[in-house]
Amino acid sequence: MTELIPAPRSATAGSGEVRLTHRSRLCADTATQGVAHWLGAALRQATGLPLREGRELDDAEGGIELRLAPGLGPEEYRLVSDGSGVLVEGGSAAGVFWGAQTLRQLLGPDAYRRAPLDRDRAWSVPRLTIEDAPRFRWRGLMLDVARHFMPKEGVLRYLDLMAAHKLNVFHFHLTDDQGWRIEIERHPRLTEIGSWRARTKTGHRASPLWEDKPHGGYYTRDDIREIVAYAAERHITVVPEIDVPGHSQAAIAAYPELGNTDVIDTTSLSVWDTWGINPNVLAPTDNTLRFYEGVFEEVLELFPSQFVHVGGDECPKDQWRRSETAQARIRELGLADEDELQSWFIKHFAAWLSARGRRLIGWDEILEGGLAEGAAVSSWRGYAGGVAAARAGHDVVMCPEQQVYLDHRQDPGPEEPVPIGWVRTLEDVYRFEPVPPELTPEEARHVLGTQANLWTEVMEDHARVDYQAFPRLAAFAEVAWSALPAPAERDFAGFQSRMAAHYGRLDALGVAYRPPAGPLPWQRRPGVLGRPIDGPPPHR
Repeated sequence: MTELIPAPRSATAGSGEVRLTHRSRLCADTATQGVAHWLGAALRQATGLPLREGRELDDAEGGIELRLAPGLGPEEYRLVSDGSGVLVEGGSAAGVFWGAQTLRQLLGPDAYRRAPLDRDRAWSVPRLTIEDAPRFRWRGLMLDVARHFMPKEGVLRYLDLMAAHKLNVFHFHLTDDQGWRIEIERHPRLTEIGSWRARTKTGHRASPLWEDKPHGGYYTRDDIREIVAYAAERHITVVPEIDVPGHSQAAIAAYPELGNTDVIDTTSLSVWDTWGINPNVLAPTDNTLRFYEGVFEEVLELFPSQFVHVGGDECPKDQWRRSETAQARIRELGLADEDELQSWFIKHFAAWLSARGRRLIGWDEILEGGLAEGAAVSSWRGYAGGVAAARAGHDVVMCPEQQVYLDHRQDPGPEEPVPIGWVRTLEDVYRFEPVPPELTPEEARHVLGTQANLWTEVMEDHARVDYQAFPRLAAFAEVAWSALPAPAERDFAGFQSRMAAHYGRLDALGVAYRPPAGPLPWQRRPGVLGRPIDGPPPHR
């Protein structure tokens, strides 16, 4: 009947349909005017209907009404289409917005176009009642723009794609060894030097192929403000990530004093041009702490998010073991080893952020050496880190690489482009369960939600990102939003049936998804080495 993705909590069919015409109005109360402006702009360009805005519907003209309903939860909505028109109610503007996204789906794939295909066509939605609310409050997508830069327009496009799937947290991975992507006024060399590299490895790091031209780019402070504001209009929170103390060669290339200068000649380092775990990490010095406090001060000015991600993953300790400066700091602080030194580093910024009303979140390596008070964990190396954190009373976002790393390959076939990691099919993602069964109900309350991750080492442009993200991101969105049964009991055949309609929406949006039958000729990358892993991924 509805072919909606993600599936709503309940949908009850009526009889007949509601027509939208040139006389139909779009009405909103004060609290929902922002949603009305978004919905009106989207539908006017797709349908050509004027959809004049007002405060209440005229019974003779009908149309769409948006309003708050105090009895509903913050992201809960109710959509009723009947003889008087279409009513979308929500517990907040966010709930109304998600209801508006459902309405757009009900209008058909052409409601996603930027111009009407036929100005004389009839637009209608079936008469029905939908009641819906999300399972999780953190329904995230992480986009890595450090390995391959995505220009601002591409980021805005992904925010629209997230909104269309009722995802509400955009984890913005802004810095890494291969590039620094955010303007920091007090440290201009971070973008002057750190935002570009001389060349780029093509494929997996073992590949002999290179793209021998500079690659780079960064977002100005105004770009960031625009991205954050654009996301907020779509009820999406942008969580920035600034990596410390590992994944930092781009920053060290710009400011060599940030590295372990008593171990290596940091002035010889450039922005890294290949992939993998980099040995060049930040020095645990007061100078480094002050430098990054300055970075985070500017980050807090730009991002209102409660959470700030600090990375904390894949930090090799070899340089610290050989550094007298690092060893002296370990002795000075009475720490047991280098793991505790990293924990001290992370705890410093957890306290610094807390004093400013924010919360630190990091990858699950921040558990090693002791977890900072109040910190949240992104559990990526499987479920174990998230389970440990939840049992210790810390909040968790479940994003295990074995399940929802969308850079991993979608099929075992030889035509899959640059195959990375385990095979994660559309069905595999649909059967992903974010809450491990070993958690008690009290512990499970610490699972804020879940997140799919897009690492872009082998995604050189938005078409490659699209291919890896879709259609699997649609399956993930249903996992994050809908109250699904246990994985083995989920109706994947029913989901596939609804996807048949959803592919039409993705086509209208210009998404270069992977077709069910396999990659199209121009989506393949013959001869480019990947890193496939055979067999099923471990569940741990």
